[in-house]
Formats: sequence, C-alpha cells, structure tokens
Amino acid sequence: MADDAPSELLSRRHQMFPVLTDAEMARMQRFGKRQTHPGGTHLLRAGEPGAGLFVVMDGVVAVSERDGLGHITPIVKHSRGHFMGEVGSLSGKPSLVDGIAEDTVDTLMLTPGQLRALIIAEADLGERLVRALILRRVALIASGASGPVLIGQPASAELMRLQNFLRRNGEPYHVVDAASDAGATALMEQSGAADGEPLVVCPDGEVLVNPDDQTLARRLGMVDTAVHDELFDVAVVGAGPAGLSTAVYAASEGLRVVVLDCRSYGGQAGASARIENYLGFPTGISGQALAGRAYVQAQKFGAEMLIPSEVARLDCTRDGPDRELAVHLTDGRRLRARTVVIASGARYRRPDVPGLRDFEGRGVWYWASALEATLCARADVALVGGGNSAGQAAVFLSQHAARVTMLVRGPGLAASMSRYLIDRIEAIPNIELRPHTALTRLHGSAENGLSAVSWHDRRAGLQEEKPLRNLFLFVGADPETGWMAGCEAAVDAHGFVLTGDATGARPDGRPARSLETSIPGVFAVGDVRSGSVKRVGSAIGEGAAAVAQIHAHLAAGH
Repeated sequence: MADDAPSELLSRRHQMFPVLTDAEMARMQRFGKRQTHPGGTHLLRAGEPGAGLFVVMDGVVAVSERDGLGHITPIVKHSRGHFMGEVGSLSGKPSLVDGIAEDTVDTLMLTPGQLRALIIAEADLGERLVRALILRRVALIASGASGPVLIGQPASAELMRLQNFLRRNGEPYHVVDAASDAGATALMEQSGAADGEPLVVCPDGEVLVNPDDQTLARRLGMVDTAVHDELFDVAVVGAGPAGLSTAVYAASEGLRVVVLDCRSYGGQAGASARIENYLGFPTGISGQALAGRAYVQAQKFGAEMLIPSEVARLDCTRDGPDRELAVHLTDGRRLRARTVVIASGARYRRPDVPGLRDFEGRGVWYWASALEATLCARADVALVGGGNSAGQAAVFLSQHAARVTMLVRGPGLAASMSRYLIDRIEAIPNIELRPHTALTRLHGSAENGLSAVSWHDRRAGLQEEKPLRNLFLFVGADPETGWMAGCEAAVDAHGFVLTGDATGARPDGRPARSLETSIPGVFAVGDVRSGSVKRVGSAIGEGAAAVAQIHAHLAAGH
C-alpha cells in the first residue's frame, strides 16, 4: 500500500479527504449512531483502539499525529461532511492519530461492522470511503511522524528486522539515530539497552528493548489477544497471495473466515520489488502493494486477520459436536474451524555455506526492499539465484548499487526465469551474470558483518574473492509444513502437500477434490502444494478455486 510517492499523495488530497454531501450523509445514517462530544473530547487517541469511523455532522475536529516522544504534527481539521478514520477503522485496530473536538461536535459513528456493511450495501459511496482510508494509511506511512519510534544504530541487524516487520505489515514508524539525538542517547542509557539493541517507543510512551515481532505486534495492537470461541467456516494458514485470495473469495461469499500468518501478509511475493506479468497491471506492481490491496479487501468483506500469529499445530481429530478441526496457536489459543486451508507457502532456502547464519541481517538478505537498497547505494553487491524473484531483485537493486553480480549454478537463466526479465537483465549495464558459478565462502565477522564473498566458477575452474558488504540469496524454498506434523497429510518426496488424485485412499473413502489433501476438509493452495506453478497468478486462482470446493464440502454436511 505504500508505493505512492509523497508528491503523488498530495495531488490526491481531494480523494484522501472527500467532503460528503447532505444526501450521502443521510444515506449513511441507517448504518450508524449519532453522538455528541463536548469540546476537548478525544474521539481518537493514538495507540488506543478506535471505535470505528466518525462522520462529522456539525463542529470541528482537529486531527494530528503524535509519537511516543511527544512530537505532534497537525494533519487536518474535519468539519461537516468530513469523516475520520483510515484502514484500521475496518477492524477496530488502534488509532494512528489523535482526533480532538475543538468545540461541541455532532458525529455519526459507525463501528467496524457497521462500516463494512455500509461499504457493501452502498457500493459507490463505499468505493470513495475505502479509497480514502487506504490513501490516508499510505500518507501516514510516508510521513514518518506516526506510530512507534525506533531508536538505534541505523544499520544494525535488529533495527533492520524491526523496520522490515513493520513495513511489511503496513505499519507506520520512524527511526531516530541513537548517536545523533541527545534525547535518544539518554533514553538508550536509561533503558539499559546493550550495544546494537534498538528501543521501540510506543505511541503511549512505553519503551520496549529489542522486542521480538510477536511482542511488538501485541503491544501495538496489531493482533488481538481475545479468546475466539466461535466456529469459523474457514481457517486460512498463511497470508500470501493464495491465502489472501482464499480469504477474499470466502468472506465475500458469506463464509466466516480467519487468516493467520506468523509474520506479515504478502508471503514471498510481498518481497518482490515489481511484478510485471500479473494480469491487469501493464506497468507492474510491487508485491507489497498487491498484497496490501488484498489485505484490505479481505477485511472489507469481514475476514478476521490474526497477523502475526504463529500456528503451533493442526488438530485433525475432529472432537466436539460439530466435528471441527482445531488450529492451536503458540500463544495458547485454540481456533475451531469447519475447514482449513494450508497456504503457508515456503521458507527461504539456505545454501550450504559455512557460517551463513552468522551474517543473516548483517550483510546476508533473503529479500530486497527499499531498506536494503539504501545500504547498497553506489556499492557492489552479489545475488545468488536464477528464478523470477532473483531477477526482480537484481533489476531493483541495479537502480541503487554500483554493480550487481548474479551467481547462477546453471548455464543461464532461460530454464527458470521469464523472458521479459532475462531481456531486461541483459539490457542493464551494471548487472553481471556469472553462470556455472556457486557461492563457497563468506568473510567477515558476526560483530562487523559481511566483508567479502568467495565463489567458484566451475566451467573456468577459478575461485574468486570479491570484497562486498551485501549478499542477496534467492535460491528457492522449502515447504512450510512443520506445524502440520500431527495430522500427517500426504506429501511428496520434497515435502510439498499432495492434493486431489495424488493423495490416494482417504479415511472417508471419498476421492479428494482437486485442491483437497488426504485429510477431509483440509485444502492446500499456492507454493506449499505439490505441483503448483509457483506464480502469483496461479496462487490467486487456486485460492478462488478452493473456495468453490469448500462450499461443496460444507454442503455435503462434513
């Protein structure tokens, strides 16, 4: 969602802050509730859960950004016909801004459920509202004046981890260099943070020392901690293109859906700098932007998003009166579902190179975003891999790095990369392709990071060492199925989940549907599925097709 440049956002201010007509406000009245707020009342408070969407019927509300260090940045003043909210209003997530009544204010308040009902029932009005909500979130991300404050050494591995986590979840934040800000330096000393450990200052002022992703997400209200006793029709494990597609189609058709992912929405596709062969986007779209749109779309139809939430195991014993499946989370919660969709994708494969893990986040990267690109400005980098993800990363990095050296084990790129990417790489002068070449050794230290890389050209029989500080790895992936161990779904020789006829005989004696696993009511889509095409378009198609098969399964009374 954060692809729009700040200058472009300014040109779309009229879409970001539209003024509703009297007739439009009258149409909205049946969905919400009128409220009166005395002057000085906080309708929204940064860091606290928002009540929903507020339509100003009379009076003025001042909206401003506020971070945990007390910095306040005015944004806009809302008067009659304006409305307050952004994407978080669809699900009741914590507010990113303060909204304070300047005088007595009369509003129409719509809870998240009422807002979603309005968007579906009033399509033309709903389109304007959703566009404004998305643009406002994008502007908050771009402004760097909202959300948590990250304090630390700009190039430290832990600070980069936190930035990547927040960025890939569409959460605004800004960074303060601990060495160049006296207040930040004092706060680091007071907190007792060790060298290299970043601080996170939450909007309410609470300070966290180098929190893990799950802790930070809970503290910022990105994921709820409520006990979910309801029975879901579909539990989707994984929020890549396949999982998000399943959620959108299932929720839009009235099924009760919950989506889980241990890190962020978008999956591996979310790390793609630009996807140019996806239908309907002739100029291309970044994986993060495509995933962000799908994430909002799923919420619009009422899908419950528990991201990040890590699945510990899948229970297929089907206990209870509804013979439901159970998804157990690592935080101790248990979710009940009539069907489960495995969309957990694949995890990045690590080449067999000594000491690789010591350099992860310290010069070795498994994705190429704007954050990593800033570290590579006017420097040489190496990239290992020959698939589409590697090609997209090489093209993106070539715009920032002095030279990109691509290491490919095979004779070239034709066997694993789309032709348009091959042609583009051949046309970029600062990308050097090294076929028949394998990564052999990393040089440097865990404290100071990567300093050089060695590789072996098998055809020439040469061993080379190249001084560089950044290496990007795109060497394929292994299926992410460890959480399914207790259910023993049939898999192929490489661990990918079998579906359809390939599953063989099943406990219920019924042939599996084409996307159904060996476990009745459990489906697999996307990269985790054996035989999948490993493309964004096919993953989205599988998600849509799975929903039709889920309907058939539920209609059969299973």
